[in-house]
Amino acid sequence: MGEQPIFTTKAHVFQIDPQTKKNWVQASASAVTVSFYYDSSRNTYRIISVDGTKAVINSTITHHMTFTKTSQKFGQWSDPRANTVYGLGFGTEADLLKFIEKFREVKDLTRQGSGQLSPVDSNGTEDSVQLGGQVSNRIVHSRTTSLSSTLSDPVDRKPSSNLPHSESQLKYENDRLKIALAQSSANAKKWEVELQTLKNNNARLTTALQESTANVEEWKKQLASYKEESAKLKKKVLEMESNQGAPETVASLQQQVSEMTDKIQTVEDERGQKDEEIQSLWKRIEEMSLFETENQKHTQRIQELERESEKLKNKLNQTENELETVRANQTQQKNEMLKVHNEVQVKMSEVLRMHQNMADTLKSSQHS
Repeated sequence: MGEQPIFTTKAHVFQIDPQTKKNWVQASASAVTVSFYYDSSRNTYRIISVDGTKAVINSTITHHMTFTKTSQKFGQWSDPRANTVYGLGFGTEADLLKFIEKFREVKDLTRQGSGQLSPVDSNGTEDSVQLGGQVSNRIVHSRTTSLSSTLSDPVDRKPSSNLPHSESQLKYENDRLKIALAQSSANAKKWEVELQTLKNNNARLTTALQESTANVEEWKKQLASYKEESAKLKKKVLEMESNQGAPETVASLQQQVSEMTDKIQTVEDERGQKDEEIQSLWKRIEEMSLFETENQKHTQRIQELERESEKLKNKLNQTENELETVRANQTQQKNEMLKVHNEVQVKMSEVLRMHQNMADTLKSSQHS
């Protein structure tokens, strides 16, 4: 059978600020449906709430969890698996107490499965919990009456047990599809960002390699020119030494030859460094080629996710249409039942009048 809704209410949903761990962040724009679901195949219970296409609550209940009532219409519980604290603002205190009762009931069921005790507290204190890999003291967040005054939307709790099975199942399927659609969209966006980053890195490396290659070619030409000029100077020095030229001229030429040799050595050293840089860039280009292969896989996955997302949207629309059809049929059946009920009342009134008339007639005949 899979998961089935066992309790449904409406409330404003909040989550603790992940940065400060102190302030509340409103997760739903208005009061939304909050439901307990039971998975018979896994013997697990979850609290699920969806605002539009966004899953604002997806919390698996364990016997370690504690629900705390912090004000007249507000309560909270911590979910270490989701690494957050959820808060619910109800329209009335009665709805809050019913939710606490259901939370305690579900928690007792999970505790029976684990064989451990863990009391539900509704007076504003809890044990310490694990958040973000570190143990931190429980922060009890008090809610003033101003929060309750902002809950303007009416809260209408209707237990799912009173709803027909088909409508409950369609509601669950609708919520599940919305969660899957939200997760699919988030994964597609994440991979698109990664793909664009890899493309940018690849373009920068290619540009750097082209520039380095051009510089090396230029230095090769310059080095060849220096070598040619150095050879000419050496030849000229040898000729002047053999012809016993002026010592000053010979010394000047030898100085030029020495400077040219230093320049050639400097250029060769720079060329060696650039060769190493080019080798490093080639290695990075090879790595980027591997990344490009991964990019293609990511691109295919994104396309698959987009197709899957489109299917989910179509299925979601179909489910919502079926849900509307079920509701319309229920409304029609209700109107028909009311009509029959009214007709029965009219007939009963007629029967009562006839019965009274017969009784009066019998009395009259007896007196006469």
